[in-house]
Amino acid sequence: MVFAVLALSLPARAADQSARFREAATLHRAGDTVAAMAIWLPLAGSGDVNAAYNLAVVHQYGDGVPKNAAEALKWYRVAAERGDRPAQSRLGAMYLNGEGTPRDEKEGWRWINAHRLAHAHHDHHPQMLAWRKQAASLIWASDMRESIAASRAGSAQVLAELKRCATAAAAGSAAVMAKID
Repeated sequence: MVFAVLALSLPARAADQSARFREAATLHRAGDTVAAMAIWLPLAGSGDVNAAYNLAVVHQYGDGVPKNAAEALKWYRVAAERGDRPAQSRLGAMYLNGEGTPRDEKEGWRWINAHRLAHAHHDHHPQMLAWRKQAASLIWASDMRESIAASRAGSAQVLAELKRCATAAAAGSAAVMAKID
């Protein structure tokens, strides 16, 4: 019975969090960053990646609050550790540039490459292989059309030049024959 109540309350809680997040976004767009942050802070603390990311962006760029690179770094890390790809990239850039933290290239590249490394297994996935094969086929067909068009254009130029030369030769030949007669 307890599990049933918990299972039913989880979707309701998620819907409430989603509504609160949208409310905060609306407040932020309207220029009330302080009220938006009051909503985003508890959401981010309870695991909402989007709220953590938004807090990081607000602090990094001083959007409605004073710029605070260390606070931005903290919230990017929260979102990045939960798998948010844009947060991983921005966190890596902050480490590379020494924003809010001492410059650390190793840590910066670790975060920037986190997404690529996490998805390297997709390179050999059957659907990815099929897409690559399809793309190669489309590129080959396009190259063939371009090659045929270029060949036809080149052939037309060659034929025009041959006709010009033949006409000139015939005219020259006629002039020579006229002199002989």
